[in-house]
Amino acid sequence: MAMHFMKYRKLSYWISGALVVLSIVSLAVKGLNYGIDFAGGISMEVKPISADYTLDKMRNDLATFKPELQQDTKGNVLVRIGLEKGAGEDQQNKAVADIKNIFGDRVSYNQVQIVGPKIGGELIQGGILAILFSFLLMSLYVWIRYKGGYAIGSLISLILDFVLMFGFFSIMGLEFNQTAIAVILTGIGYSVNDKVVNYDRIEENAKRYHKMPQGELIDLSVNEMMQRTILTGITVMLSMIALYFFAGEVLREFALAMIFCIIMGTATSVYISNVVLYHFNLRKDS
Repeated sequence: MAMHFMKYRKLSYWISGALVVLSIVSLAVKGLNYGIDFAGGISMEVKPISADYTLDKMRNDLATFKPELQQDTKGNVLVRIGLEKGAGEDQQNKAVADIKNIFGDRVSYNQVQIVGPKIGGELIQGGILAILFSFLLMSLYVWIRYKGGYAIGSLISLILDFVLMFGFFSIMGLEFNQTAIAVILTGIGYSVNDKVVNYDRIEENAKRYHKMPQGELIDLSVNEMMQRTILTGITVMLSMIALYFFAGEVLREFALAMIFCIIMGTATSVYISNVVLYHFNLRKDS
């Protein structure tokens, strides 16, 4: 059964507007929950001397520090612990000493690093530059690939994607670190690809159906691509759901953010980019 997406185009304006406002307010009030990469903290690579000293036992022993633990295939454990904002060198050294006292002689140390505020600030700057640079490159691609309403629709939905992704991290309180930047860029890439495929079909149909009303033309194109959109989304979603439930705490936030990316990218492709496109002469731009 064909779905009439353009029938609800006004509702999509209100929903997207509300989400943008919510995202901006959350970013202004709560801000982002910076991880160790950006806020500073302690990073250790240790190896349990005894097989009985499992990851769960280590997590319980360090519970007061709220650690992030990740174990590789060789048995090495990456321990990441954030410190309070503005923690000085004395506090950092004391935290390292306390952690070593807790571990005692049950682990050997491969590496111990302290990420200070200066390094964190440099990483934040680098991350922001990476996001801005990727946005400029994607915008340039969209502008070269399309023209008229197609280009404007893509750019508006691209901006919306970035705002909503940052808003999601702020609202949910997810840790914002270098992995989060990778998630945002991956999610935006997924969204842009979806829009390009969708716009290609609309361009083809605009040349084929010369007398079909514009709203029906867009609905027809989206419906023709719906099976591909759903199958692609479900395939990625199943992978992320598996990561969320079975890959441990370290990858749980990554999986959750990617699930949001897929839903957001699909929604903005079906509605926002096409709703903007609705207000332009498609046959003139094709």
